[in-house]
Amino acid sequence: MSSTIALPQAPPLSIGTKFFRLLPGIALLAAIGLAGKFLEKNINLYARTHHWTIPNIEYVLWAILFGLIISNIFGVAEIFKPGIATYEFWLKAGIVLLGSRFLLGDVAKLGGVSLLLVFIEITGSLAFMTFLGRLFGLRPKLTTLLAVGSAVCGVSAIIAAKGAIDADDEDSSFSIAAILALGAIALFTFPLIGHALHLSDHAYGAWAGLAVDNTAEATAAGALFSDSAAKLAVLVKTTRNALIGFVVLGYAIYWASKGQAQVVSNKAAFLWQKFPKFVLGFLLVSILATVGFFTKDQNTALANLSRWAFLLTFAGVGLRTNFREMRQQGLRPFIVGFLGEIAIAAFTLILVIGADRLFHL
Repeated sequence: MSSTIALPQAPPLSIGTKFFRLLPGIALLAAIGLAGKFLEKNINLYARTHHWTIPNIEYVLWAILFGLIISNIFGVAEIFKPGIATYEFWLKAGIVLLGSRFLLGDVAKLGGVSLLLVFIEITGSLAFMTFLGRLFGLRPKLTTLLAVGSAVCGVSAIIAAKGAIDADDEDSSFSIAAILALGAIALFTFPLIGHALHLSDHAYGAWAGLAVDNTAEATAAGALFSDSAAKLAVLVKTTRNALIGFVVLGYAIYWASKGQAQVVSNKAAFLWQKFPKFVLGFLLVSILATVGFFTKDQNTALANLSRWAFLLTFAGVGLRTNFREMRQQGLRPFIVGFLGEIAIAAFTLILVIGADRLFHL
């Protein structure tokens, strides 16, 4: 006769407890963002006072650098991690509020051009990353995750695809580490390349939205160039995000046909589950702004709220990037990702320059 002893389970946390657990991390995000704003303002003021000519380093870069320093030199204590993880919420809130700065006609016009570019970018990126993965002998599902992450929307796409194709946790962690590392590199290289090539705000914004994988990094890369570039980077990146469900569905059907993933029984429900809902919020706010629902002062207030949300986001980008952890994941996924990202960046840059001449982005 055997008996089992039931271990007592911890009671679920109340909403209030969950909220208070978030506060230290959110406070850290705000402190880093405000420190970036303070440093930007005072460095520029000091330079003007002493008649120095120095490049204007935006608070975006300072916030990311402060976050990187804390994460990679001092480390992030456990008490801060739940709140830091909310940076994705602030990113989505910032994008929704940014809709107040777009009239629907502009969204339709730019979205139409960007949609064409996105289709070309996704097709080319998936094909090239799959070729590289096979060339370097990566596991097939790891190759799929790298391809989806590079082509669509970075970590979000990898997480969505992982469950859909029944990928291993190891493959998921490898691909996420590679995408995060490459996103950090893009933050520092894209603005330099854009200025060196004398790209217009719109051309650079379209390029950042097409070539940078994660939405947070694409938004930050645009903001490091100019406010106008950031707006267009968000629009193009949002167009990419909207197609995540279709790409993941295609791979789910492919792996199911090989007997290595669950069959998708309801395609419409699958697409709705994977569709990024904040895209609808962005469009709704844009429609309300177009029909004059908001006054001029309200539009200004929404735009300012968007900037505050992005301030927390950019601090989170630095804090969640830990190069020591990424180094432990192995080299081959990074090599494949690195070569693929260079090719995608060059390919999309040519696309954008051509589209700028044809459609005057």
